[in-house]
Amino acid sequence: MIENVDLALVDWSRAQFALTAMYHWIFVPLTLGLSFIIAIMETIYVRTGKAEWKRLTRFWMTLFGINFAIGVATGIILEFEFGTNWSNYSWFVGDIFGAPLAIEGILAFFLESTFVAVMFFGWNKVNKKFHLTSTWLVAIGANLSALWILVANAWMQNPVGMTFNPETARNEMINFWAVLFNPVAVDKFLHTITSGFLLASMFVLGISSWFLLKKREEWFAKRSILIAAVFGLLSSLTVAFTGDMSARTLADVQPMKFAAFEAHYKGKQNAGLTAFGILKDSDEKIGNKTIKEFIFRIEIPGFLSVMTGGNKDTYVPGITNLVNGDLQGAQILSVIEKMGRGKIARETLNDYKRARMMDDKVQVENILVFMRSKEFMEEYFRYFGYAFLKSPEDAVPDVSIAFYTFHLMVMLGFLFILIFILALIFVFRDTFLKNRWFLWIAMFSIPLAYIASESGWVLAEMGRQPWIIQDLMPVSAAVSQISAGSVMTTFILFAVLFTALLIAEVSIMVKQIKTGPNH
Repeated sequence: MIENVDLALVDWSRAQFALTAMYHWIFVPLTLGLSFIIAIMETIYVRTGKAEWKRLTRFWMTLFGINFAIGVATGIILEFEFGTNWSNYSWFVGDIFGAPLAIEGILAFFLESTFVAVMFFGWNKVNKKFHLTSTWLVAIGANLSALWILVANAWMQNPVGMTFNPETARNEMINFWAVLFNPVAVDKFLHTITSGFLLASMFVLGISSWFLLKKREEWFAKRSILIAAVFGLLSSLTVAFTGDMSARTLADVQPMKFAAFEAHYKGKQNAGLTAFGILKDSDEKIGNKTIKEFIFRIEIPGFLSVMTGGNKDTYVPGITNLVNGDLQGAQILSVIEKMGRGKIARETLNDYKRARMMDDKVQVENILVFMRSKEFMEEYFRYFGYAFLKSPEDAVPDVSIAFYTFHLMVMLGFLFILIFILALIFVFRDTFLKNRWFLWIAMFSIPLAYIASESGWVLAEMGRQPWIIQDLMPVSAAVSQISAGSVMTTFILFAVLFTALLIAEVSIMVKQIKTGPNH
């Protein structure tokens, strides 16, 4: 790993990856959710035999197809960037990180690709049940793709099921099942796919509301709203539940991120959860980082302690405590101590390399015995990444970004629950036309669903900074040895390309929506 880091290279590499990931995530959640909504609609068509349901299914399937194609293109570019811009990272953990991505490509993507053609072009070429099976398999395949990608991402957040091989200076997987059932992976998968279901439901609800506002396709719009509202309400409630599960897990495995998204600086028992707040810079600092304080805050007393440990007496450490290590009765190391242990791990690895170069077989064997020991792995190597930090405050993420993205996501989540409940009330009472205000709200909530979805990923990735692999590798040590100029050039090219693709997708979708379902 590199000693002298070009900060411009790091910043441009991060910006390029963030650009690609955020554009890719515009397309993915709609694919995850809309595929199941389509499968549900086609199931009703096959069971009832009514042509109206086939017509309805095919309309939403067309919008799914437009989104699916562009999502695949951006996803492929995203995976290539690990090799081009993050080669040090790929070398360090490629044996682990590559496995879920390989399974995703071989299993899930193969499943999607095999049956997506049947789903789109097989309406008059295969029987109804085979076509329906293909549609369900595309939906399952799309979500299996998400599973393996999220397993890989969760390992970066909580590295488990691995050991370090000093001879190759790489991490190697020793327990596939530990990686697959990583608690962060379980929470992340359930929360992410259900958030995709929520977004797709809001998409269908909003577009169907547009048809009602235009007094077009009333039967089509009301049936679509019914499916979307039921699916969306169940999904939004599940999103809230899995979000709570995820927060509890983060409090254990990523306490700094947990403290950051609450702007929780000073640990205490009976800690309150901020329902809403506005931050400003205070006069206090941690190293060279300014501590944030609240201008205004609405707090739920004791709820942060309950979320963390199940009761109000649970002590919730703050950012200052995690940096300084002064936790009540808990054996948590300060960042300074972790930096010291990380440097011992790094120096031991360097000693091993020097002994090999000098062909000192006795010294090589002695160092290998130590590096393969449980003591080395648990006491020193687990803090390997801290050796690259310049100061303790480097371990603190951007608190403002973490705080605002988390609370924006949560507030919008509760708004969506309310919208789906109202949609069900109006659809069963058949009073949509008497409540046109709701149709406008539903239509303009489509971009809010995308904002909530993107906010979740910004929180997940920015909240764990400075780490690309939690505690093992900071972002600054993961970049490829390439020029910052070349990354800047490709950033601009990708920004233009992805924006053009997004404009094209939106234009095609708007045209298709205005055309309406085919008769």
